[in-house]
Amino acid sequence: MTRPRAKDPSLRRSLALFRAFMREQDDPESCYALLARDAVDQVEAYDGPVAGRTVVDVGGGSGYFTEEFRRRGADAFLFEPDPTELGEKPPDSTVIADGYLLPLRDAAADVTFSSNVLEHVADPEIFLSELVRVTRPGGLIYVSFTNWLSPWGGHEWAPWHYLGAERARARYRRRTGKAAKHTLGENLFAVHIGPTLRQVRARDDVTVVSARSRYWPFLAETVVRAPGLREIATWNLLLILRRCPP
Repeated sequence: MTRPRAKDPSLRRSLALFRAFMREQDDPESCYALLARDAVDQVEAYDGPVAGRTVVDVGGGSGYFTEEFRRRGADAFLFEPDPTELGEKPPDSTVIADGYLLPLRDAAADVTFSSNVLEHVADPEIFLSELVRVTRPGGLIYVSFTNWLSPWGGHEWAPWHYLGAERARARYRRRTGKAAKHTLGENLFAVHIGPTLRQVRARDDVTVVSARSRYWPFLAETVVRAPGLREIATWNLLLILRRCPP
């Protein structure tokens, strides 16, 4: 069966996302609701409508992605390891679970979804293996992450991470009067595009449908093919993987 393939999105869409990111601290609900709609649009661009399908959202925080999948008719379930990320009203049937060991049988999901989680796990390869395990043969795996050398790689203390993590954290404390949420080597890790692509391409249980910049409005796959440049210019890598038959 020929499946739809995503086209490079519009400049208007990229600008809307960028403006939302700039207002994240002041209006997180609008920011993450927009991001969720955009992410589910991307899933459907590669795999068709999600209505009636089982979706596993791993590390989805307070549940914006899960709720958007449900609005479109999917049977979506949130698995989040950190209770403090859930907010006041997490989606029904949310499960507190580590992405390294999901309480799911093999091949349980039609779509396995993980947005901006990979840079927060100490062993991305094990995490990816668990996403693959719970995805049915022929199912889709959506993984995006902010790579370390991206301008946003240091998260709240970016772009000063280019001068070193400790220096960047110290600057954040001086500027805001509070400690940074993320600490390199504890809950934020330096994940790079090149090694990640080599890992997934070496696997025999998935095929890489697309490796692209998540937010770029043009040449989104082309920039990822340029070693060195991609580590800075990609900003956020989106991997679309297809689970192979056993």
